Amino acid sequence: MQTTYDPRNLDKSGERVRPMFAAIAPKYDRMNHVLSLNVDRYWRWWTVRKIAPNPRSKSPILDVCTGTGDLALAYHRATGGRIPIVATDFCSEMLEIARDKSRLSEGQIPEFREADTTRLPFASGRFQLVTVAFGLRNVADTDEGLREMVRVCEPGGRVAILEFSMPERQPFKGVYSWYFRNVLPRIGQWLARNDQAAYSYLPESVGQFPYGQRMADRLISHGLIDVNFYPLTFGVATLYVGTKPNNGN
Repeated sequence: MQTTYDPRNLDKSGERVRPMFAAIAPKYDRMNHVLSLNVDRYWRWWTVRKIAPNPRSKSPILDVCTGTGDLALAYHRATGGRIPIVATDFCSEMLEIARDKSRLSEGQIPEFREADTTRLPFASGRFQLVTVAFGLRNVADTDEGLREMVRVCEPGGRVAILEFSMPERQPFKGVYSWYFRNVLPRIGQWLARNDQAAYSYLPESVGQFPYGQRMADRLISHGLIDVNFYPLTFGVATLYVGTKPNNGN
């Protein structure tokens, strides 16, 4: 029997999401690489190349919902540790893995801090680049998360969001939708041995999250300009980027 997902019933509260990700943290990286056939590595690599830091800016980079720190560490490698990087997540178990991975890096490694994206503990206008990879859809209040990301971004800086999306073109759209809702959750649960249905939550959260022009319009509504989006791998993921106006706050 096919499962019917009702996005109106999706529970993204911290009480549900935090322990769910804490439970799968030790196998989170392995599962992501297996389930995406390692394409997630390419998506992050492409993001860092497309949204490169400003080498003339002394302002740091912030990666929110960092999970096990892959995007923060990708920026660290790209900058050679010359630009300070701060990464936040509200799941301490994920951050511990990120810190372990960062110890193998050279130079000024990222600073990992436990923080909720809807209440970032930073002054306004501090960061030249504020990023998030596959985490914004897990924030309980998407608009509050976006508002905070824009707030801490410096005028003239950029906000970049890498997130899952749904392909638009058939027949790939139909095949991928079936795989995403029926096969991926079972593989994920088998790999994780997780009884909290983390990978049933995945298709639910992607299904209810805006993508394409709707997500771009969301960024514009929060005051960003020059907003663009770039579908990746037939639209399985999308990178969104916008600039904070020089006269913004």
